[in-house]
Amino acid sequence: MKTSFNIKTQGDTDIIDITDKIQSILSNSKIESGIVNVFVVGSTAGLSFVEYEPGLVEDLQEVFEKIAPKHQYYHHHERWQGNNGNSHIRATLLKPDVTIPFENNKLCLGTWQQVVLLDFDTSARNREILVTIISDR
Repeated sequence: MKTSFNIKTQGDTDIIDITDKIQSILSNSKIESGIVNVFVVGSTAGLSFVEYEPGLVEDLQEVFEKIAPKHQYYHHHERWQGNNGNSHIRATLLKPDVTIPFENNKLCLGTWQQVVLLDFDTSARNREILVTIISDR
């Protein structure tokens, strides 16, 4: 089964918990067990797993700023006269997809483990998230 949904983001390392949306799609699928693949379309965003709480969100934003500072020179800016070189670098450190096993129509995640979308672009975006559910039966 394949489907998609859109998320409005603020950009600039906006971190959004999308776990409930994925679980809702899975619950509506009536598929009991297998894997679900989640993929964000675009080269300036990524997906990951975190304990989604305000302190950790802020910590992640600060770490990404140290790794790929926003106001640094990037060769990418020469080609497109843009200002999102850091966004591409940050997204490259993550992956555009995650795969999650599920049993009894429920994601197999730890108690403090959520799926998050990280949008690194320099402005707000409407991100498309593709969801593919694969049954193991």
